[in-house]
Amino acid sequence: MKIGFVGKGGSGKTTLSSLFIRHLATTGAPVVAVDADINQHLGPALGLDDAEAAALPPMGGHLPLIKEYLRGDNPRIASAETMIKTTPPGRGSRLLRVDEENPVYAACARPVRLDGGEVRLMATGPFTESDLGVACYHSKVGAVELCLNHLVDGAGEYVVVDMTAGSDSFASGMFTRFDMTFLVAEPTRKGVSVYRQYREYARDFGVALRVVGNKVQGPDDLEFLREEVGEDLLVTVGHSDWVRAMEKGRPPHFSALEAENRAALETLLATADAAYGLRDWERYTRQMVHFHRKNAESWGNERTGADLAAQIDPEFLLSEDAVLALPG
Repeated sequence: MKIGFVGKGGSGKTTLSSLFIRHLATTGAPVVAVDADINQHLGPALGLDDAEAAALPPMGGHLPLIKEYLRGDNPRIASAETMIKTTPPGRGSRLLRVDEENPVYAACARPVRLDGGEVRLMATGPFTESDLGVACYHSKVGAVELCLNHLVDGAGEYVVVDMTAGSDSFASGMFTRFDMTFLVAEPTRKGVSVYRQYREYARDFGVALRVVGNKVQGPDDLEFLREEVGEDLLVTVGHSDWVRAMEKGRPPHFSALEAENRAALETLLATADAAYGLRDWERYTRQMVHFHRKNAESWGNERTGADLAAQIDPEFLLSEDAVLALPG
């Protein structure tokens, strides 16, 4: 299943997503972790040193390879050059699975050993000097969106994406790609403002959204979040000596995480697992097509010189069964 962590900058979403990834690793489940934030901090939060984090291959830098692999033998896609971030799969496309070896993972993913298990880590890549002043960061996360559109994942498999901060997530259709979205909010007016924006934007798309209260220091903080967020408030997290040690680069074994914070992670996992049972592949495919048409009309057709709506295969439904009919 696909799980997104969102929230305003500084809310602690990268810290919470890294804790959740560590928790998943202890279960032995297959996990792909993706750093899709403009500030690339997920690697260090998972224990990489600065050199190791900087050495992560940027997905954006491998976009031609990703496109060529995913295109497969799809007759509706004339070339990799005509694929854009929203291009949907169809008959003949190659699909990605969480627990497999493929050229995309070989080029873009790196194994990270955590207490109790190992995960694959992928990163969009940071802004480079050549990007400054001329590029939009959402051009970087296009590789992530394309991979999510071509991903077939099942129960007990996890893709965890640390999203870009604030409401910037809505600059693409990627916000509809998740079975569960956890919004990390501090008990402040600014902290809940992103929640309100996200709730309004996501309402028409059936996005499953739950709030994780972070940096909650007492009953007053908890009451504030309950008043502002209501039933969307799932769980809260307070101070953690384990997290403080991790931020200093000296984390103890993950089993030493405070019992109350471990219980919070177990609640997140149970909530995500329950959301998988509500997955609607038809709606998922329909929304993918919707955003592709919008992008094609607004800029894609002009940029590629092609009618990108013709890439849509009306007979194709992305599902767990679809992978069986397509080339591996």
